Amino acid sequence: MKIAKAAGAAALAVALLTSASLSSLAQAADWKPRKPVEFVIMAGPGGGADKMARLMQTIVEKHDLSSRPLIPVNKPGGSGAEALVYLKQKTGDDHVIMVTLNSFYTTPLRQAALDVDISTYTPVARMAEDTFLLWVHNDSGITTVDEFVTAAKQQGKEWKMAGTGRAQEDELLTRFLNKTYSLDINYVPFKGGGAVAKQLAGKHVNSTVNNPSEALGFYEAGTVRALASFTPERLPLFPDTPTFKELGVDHSYFMQRSVVGAPGMSPEAAAFYQGVFRKVYESPEWQDYMKKKSLRGDFLTGDALMEYWINGRALHQQMLKDIGDL
Repeated sequence: MKIAKAAGAAALAVALLTSASLSSLAQAADWKPRKPVEFVIMAGPGGGADKMARLMQTIVEKHDLSSRPLIPVNKPGGSGAEALVYLKQKTGDDHVIMVTLNSFYTTPLRQAALDVDISTYTPVARMAEDTFLLWVHNDSGITTVDEFVTAAKQQGKEWKMAGTGRAQEDELLTRFLNKTYSLDINYVPFKGGGAVAKQLAGKHVNSTVNNPSEALGFYEAGTVRALASFTPERLPLFPDTPTFKELGVDHSYFMQRSVVGAPGMSPEAAAFYQGVFRKVYESPEWQDYMKKKSLRGDFLTGDALMEYWINGRALHQQMLKDIGDL
């Protein structure tokens, strides 16, 4: 009799646990935004992150993937510090997400006073990795990296390289070029890749290391020229442009394009956004954009994305140490 009672109690407990689990799963599946979602962009208007965020917003609307709209908001201040702090202040908020790039790593490392730990943010989706090329104005007459090096050496600090923010992706690549080719290029920061591309097109600076999407319009118009890419293989969009590896300098560098949730976001909300952005990634519009803009990379989310962030932070910490910025 006691055994039967015990078995009955155990069965009841299992049934209750199963019911609770199913209820939890149902809640996660049923969660939807109750108000417009702030879609923070950790960069200025016109750059790669801004263009991607607005494309993602368009895809979400076109395919009716969210019950409430995503509202893009640019917060580029302090090399992304403004956006990072804002998202931290939104801890526990299920209605704020952010598009990020590699300043997600470098800015917290360089600005310890921000007290930002990226491992506390909610991993939603890595949508792609962006690529970099070295660009000059077509009117410069420079057609190769060797000619670029010669011209930059002659001008010394008068040679201006435009980039986004301090000790971020563009400056890291500029420091790399200075060190590798014994140059003394003067790095000039601007708020966003779109502004950087315009500076070169207007001949206000001598070179940039823009992403393809940021310089493509000026490239197609014949205004700027790509000299080499920071990728292992040639980019399909630029089949005649060599890689630095081909030129004897084996250096590749990529920019993450990820979506981040606020710290403490509920599991139900995180699951919702992860599902939304997986559908965005799989959409023909996003796949076409990746191909046209020379983007790469599989979809990552959850623990895999968090591991990617931790590895990325370690890599950038070493890079900053190498250039004496930490």
